[in-house]
Amino acid sequence: MSPHTGAKDKSNSAAARVLGSATAGISELAVFHPVDTTAKRLMSNHTRVASLSQLNQVVFRNYANESTLRKVFSLFPGLGYAAGYKVLQRVYKYGGQPYVNDLVAIRFGADFENAFGKKTGKAVMSATSGSLIGIGEIILLPLDVLKIKRQTNPESFKGRGFLRILLDEGMGLYRGWGWTAARNAPGSFALFGGNAFAKEYIFGLKDYGTATWTQNFVASICGASASLIVSAPLDVIKTRIQNRNFDNPESGFTILKNMAKNEGVSSFFKGLVPKLLTTGPKLVFSFALAQTLIPAFDKLFGN
Repeated sequence: MSPHTGAKDKSNSAAARVLGSATAGISELAVFHPVDTTAKRLMSNHTRVASLSQLNQVVFRNYANESTLRKVFSLFPGLGYAAGYKVLQRVYKYGGQPYVNDLVAIRFGADFENAFGKKTGKAVMSATSGSLIGIGEIILLPLDVLKIKRQTNPESFKGRGFLRILLDEGMGLYRGWGWTAARNAPGSFALFGGNAFAKEYIFGLKDYGTATWTQNFVASICGASASLIVSAPLDVIKTRIQNRNFDNPESGFTILKNMAKNEGVSSFFKGLVPKLLTTGPKLVFSFALAQTLIPAFDKLFGN
């Protein structure tokens, strides 16, 4: 089963799901980590960027006046945390959603079909399974927090290593978990749902796992675009919660109130265009790759 399959799709092996998702995560990290750093720094910026000079300062910070090569390398902070987080996240999300989808199909498949019809019900069920798996993604939140702090606020580490931070901060690393869950639920619903609707209604696929690379790619664009737009406001709040100093936290509601008061409603969509142009392709790349690799690995293993 691919990362978004329905009740009657072929099930792939656990090994294929893990390997396919992990390979997609590693490939995504190698290509897109600098892009992710840029998007996070733009979302964390509290001022209006009105010129290329200001953009240069926001993105490259202390390296704004350095050589091009040094600027590029400055976009790779937190790579170790990013590797741990990204691979685990992709395995959990892309490899775990099919299991949830199987369980939902067995228990509630007929209800979805009766409520929405056969084709739409299958797509909505895939979206719902994605939403559930997205909420559970908060278990990986500490790694995401440390990655974002390395990218946007490295001074908060104060020379401490990974284990020291775990001991010092404890459950504080789960700060903002509610906002993360609130972002992941609709975001993952839109990701898997948009992907499933595209395969159902654009390509008319009976078994999503039989999709070609091109079909996976187009369907992933639909899902990723919908996901980024839906989750944008909560993603900005989540990022600002996570990039604060460990000793100076701020609640999500305080951030929301200050953003609305000082920066206006448009601030909730800060970084959306760069995300659509940069994070969008990253998500499309990994999602399409995972959907293609999982059946390929399954076939390789002889299942």
